Amino acid sequence: MIDINNDRTVAAFAASLPGAAEVFRRHGISFCCGGHFSLQEAANDVGVRVEALREELQALIDDADRDAPDDTSLLISHILGRYHETHRAELEWLIPLAQKVERVHAQHPEAPLGLAAALGRLQQDLEEHMRKEEQVLFPIMQAGAGETLCVPIARIREEHEAEGFHIREIEHITHGLSLPQGACNSWRALYAGIEKFAADVVAHIYLEKTKLFPRFA
Repeated sequence: MIDINNDRTVAAFAASLPGAAEVFRRHGISFCCGGHFSLQEAANDVGVRVEALREELQALIDDADRDAPDDTSLLISHILGRYHETHRAELEWLIPLAQKVERVHAQHPEAPLGLAAALGRLQQDLEEHMRKEEQVLFPIMQAGAGETLCVPIARIREEHEAEGFHIREIEHITHGLSLPQGACNSWRALYAGIEKFAADVVAHIYLEKTKLFPRFA
């Protein structure tokens, strides 16, 4: 469970709680460059009551895993189908689209230069992460051998932190997914796709961290 502590950084919330990134964007709170600020400091900076932010974040926690199966095997199947397969499919078109937008709009002052490379780094790390789960971690879980999993789960948790870093990097490059006036349809499609993809990555991490892994701690 995520603790809604006023001293926790906005970057930590954005990387670990599904929907938190959108809450922060809506309130004008940066969680890439300004991600080191605590929830209290961020609220003060934009003139929002921290209690209001806490209520919105708590509502996200209450809703985060509502549709996830309780049975362990079904939960793993859900993660594989809803997240692993979806991440792979979406990155296959997001990276070429990012390359196109960077190439066509290279001279634009708000062009997301470096975005395709950042997505490529995330793809590489995410693919390795998912392969470990698919080939090692999940089969052991499904076999019920939980006593052997402390070390691999700890490593997967470390990789979750790295994926959060990649998401913040992408947020920085895209200026918080802020589209310039008159942005073309490709640029709009790219940012919409990235927003959905990033939200899925955070939801994927949250589900493993709060619902699956505690069963084998």
